[in-house]
Amino acid sequence: MQVWRFQVMAELSITFLGTGTSQGVPFVACDCAVCRSTDSRDKRLRSSILVEAEDVTFLVDTTPDLRAQALRHNLRRLDAAIFTHSHTDHVAGFDDLRRFCELADRPMPVYASPHTMADLRRVFYYAFDGQHSFRNYVRPEPHEITAPFEIGSVEIIPAEVPHGKILVYGYIFARGGRKLAAYFSDCHHVPPAVIAQILGIPVLIIDALRHESHPSHLSLSEALEVATVTSAGRAYFTHIGHDLGHEETEKLLPSHVRLAHDGLRIEI
Repeated sequence: MQVWRFQVMAELSITFLGTGTSQGVPFVACDCAVCRSTDSRDKRLRSSILVEAEDVTFLVDTTPDLRAQALRHNLRRLDAAIFTHSHTDHVAGFDDLRRFCELADRPMPVYASPHTMADLRRVFYYAFDGQHSFRNYVRPEPHEITAPFEIGSVEIIPAEVPHGKILVYGYIFARGGRKLAAYFSDCHHVPPAVIAQILGIPVLIIDALRHESHPSHLSLSEALEVATVTSAGRAYFTHIGHDLGHEETEKLLPSHVRLAHDGLRIEI
């Protein structure tokens, strides 16, 4: 008798292209235990994720490590790039979008808040001024985010969170009206209105820089509190500094909370 096996596709897949803080890990000229670690999970490029559904693939932030990340993951298609904010560790790889413009022979849709888009236009003026609209050059197609929007079948809901003295975007990803994951790579705390938006979220990805408090980022204990308050099904910590070694930190976490690492892929 023939047995049919059907593979159920995930609604959404997320790959951590990088999980490190703005300096990456190891830090330059540092001899601490984490920077000298031989555990591959302690090698952290700057924080970014790749989001995939069956009809679309997009990137959140273009880090200074984008070229290395794309090569590491054999990335051959990008339908769009969205940005959390304009700090260097989140935008400096913008020019590396050019290869994906060339491969698809089309402009690259880029999504950002009005403030972040203004910064992108200023810093990468040569890409936005229309003077270099060649097939093998970066050709951004700008979209300012002021409300929820869609890329393919994925609905993306922006949520403002404080990051030091500025407000930046985190994102909630949904399909068919069902919220699947939330991504807050850089935040000092999560406001109550945003907590309410993500209650019971299946997957929460959130900033956890170090053990000690920080003026711009969540500490490990603060990130754990957000995971608890939101009743997230699973939580993954990212934007990690060199204070948190992977193996020893994982031992401190409940079973549904993990320290993310570069190359980790999760399905929802």
